[in-house]
Amino acid sequence: MEKIIEYLGSIDSVLAAFYASLFTWGLTAIGAAFVFLFKKMNRAVLDGMLGFTGGVMVAASFWSLLAPGIEMSPGEGFEKVIPSAIGFFLGALFLFGLDKILPHLHINFKESEKEGIKTPWHKTTLLTLAITLHNIPEGLAVGVLFGGVAAGIDGASIGGAVALAMGIGLQNFPEGIAVSMPLRRAGMSRYKSFMYGQASALVEPIAAVLGAWAVLTFQPILPYALAFAAGAMIFVVVEEVIPETQMDKYTDIATMGFIGGFIIMMTLDVGLG
Repeated sequence: MEKIIEYLGSIDSVLAAFYASLFTWGLTAIGAAFVFLFKKMNRAVLDGMLGFTGGVMVAASFWSLLAPGIEMSPGEGFEKVIPSAIGFFLGALFLFGLDKILPHLHINFKESEKEGIKTPWHKTTLLTLAITLHNIPEGLAVGVLFGGVAAGIDGASIGGAVALAMGIGLQNFPEGIAVSMPLRRAGMSRYKSFMYGQASALVEPIAAVLGAWAVLTFQPILPYALAFAAGAMIFVVVEEVIPETQMDKYTDIATMGFIGGFIIMMTLDVGLG
């Protein structure tokens, strides 16, 4: 692990963000590959994994994004928190807008409950777009943090950036399963189900590169950018992830999964950051 951190800290930050986001995409692909072994996933397990995803995202939003963003902001008192407050709101607003425009269907919802503009697209495409939607802030968060490290800004550390990438990668694993399994159960071939599942995370390397580039180009925006990614992720958790885990009788399992995800992400960030 130390060698990985040292290597990523020694190369161009945009390239480092790209490599880190390839790792997060790779774990999505591994999760999606489970479709070659199973046709369906136990609902209790799926809800537990989705809860885990939510826990990781909430912990990452605070420990890896908001706290460093507030720490590196100038001023004292209310003045110090204003950039993070603004960025957090704008991140949530950005996802709110995408949620209203981009056609998508949440995993455990009926096809009649699809969101976004009306479209004749098939359920398979809508399911993939739902996961793609909340992979955008995850990739952005990784890129922004690596960009902050390269800019030499206090509060941004290479260990923290690697911890964030690891945490997001861990929660991407069940996301890959959560996309590919329903598609397989609906009658799609194993290969196509896998391809749709892994494709949902391809947006992460793109968002990571854009995030790192933006911070390096406009360094003063880093506190805003960190909070922007946090706001977008919290919006996804509250609007999408948590409701999906409450659609059946396994709410307690989902809740404990959430707690476990939060603990693991918090431990990774504090331990490596």
